[in-house]
Amino acid sequence: MSYTDAELEAFLADTESDLVERKESWKGDAPEKGRQAICAFANDLPDHRKPGVLFVGARDDGSPSGLPITDELRRTLSDIRTDGNILPMPSILVEKRVLRGAEMAVVTVQPSDTPPVRFKGRIWVRLGSRRALATPQEERILNERRRFRDIPFDVHPLASCGLSALSRVLFEQEYLPNAFAPDILAANERSYEQRLAALRMIASADDPTPTILGILTLGVSPRDWIPGAYVQFVRFAGAAMTDPIIDEAALDGALGQMLRRIDEKIDSHNRTAVDLVSADREIRRRPYPRAALQQLLIWPQFRLHRVALVYAA
Repeated sequence: MSYTDAELEAFLADTESDLVERKESWKGDAPEKGRQAICAFANDLPDHRKPGVLFVGARDDGSPSGLPITDELRRTLSDIRTDGNILPMPSILVEKRVLRGAEMAVVTVQPSDTPPVRFKGRIWVRLGSRRALATPQEERILNERRRFRDIPFDVHPLASCGLSALSRVLFEQEYLPNAFAPDILAANERSYEQRLAALRMIASADDPTPTILGILTLGVSPRDWIPGAYVQFVRFAGAAMTDPIIDEAALDGALGQMLRRIDEKIDSHNRTAVDLVSADREIRRRPYPRAALQQLLIWPQFRLHRVALVYAA
């Protein structure tokens, strides 16, 4: 994310904040303090989830200092990302912008997904115009935020998705009876949203945004949100992919439905042959063992289905 000129000029006109710092030049202690600011912006302790901005060539009141924005200065600022002093490596964008009628170097710092970020081994944070070393409590907050962002991929929420994308009927009539004993369900007085949240199907009871797991397991139409949530079945009339196609289908739906459709499809092509040996004896054969085909086609889907049951447990 990069701010517009209007947004940057608004930052300059305002007082310094936990999103803005200004440096008149890049001499003396400015490089050290500028790196501390970049570290603090990357930590984003106030959790703005917006980039912080370091202006180089701006006075404390936001007016241009007249600092020449040379290629050498821009390279020096860009090298902050990779010089090894700030770890994990920050995500920064260095630009030369014309603001208030003069050139300035603008360093835009994205909030880190893996806080705490350290400059020379120290954690710098910013609250308001204050830049300081993190307290033990602030360090714990940043560590907890990192653990939250390190949650498995399948329980991340889908930001643009609403609760109506999940099937309540499928959840209450199929999923819950298979995941819990009847007496446990009867004693549970939690709301629909609280149950979904406990099973990681939504972000939380207060934020009913479906997760990837919720859409795959209970989605009314999972492919509307996850285009690749289907199994493509193709059978050729021979061993080569250039042979004529006998049958093909895209098998989709919620995971439980998809598993049943896969079973039905392989059974329709793996027909049982009956050999009447005698009047009272017959031998039934399938071209392929059903369990082998299930291992080949169903097991990858079943593993993800088990993930949902593990969360339920």
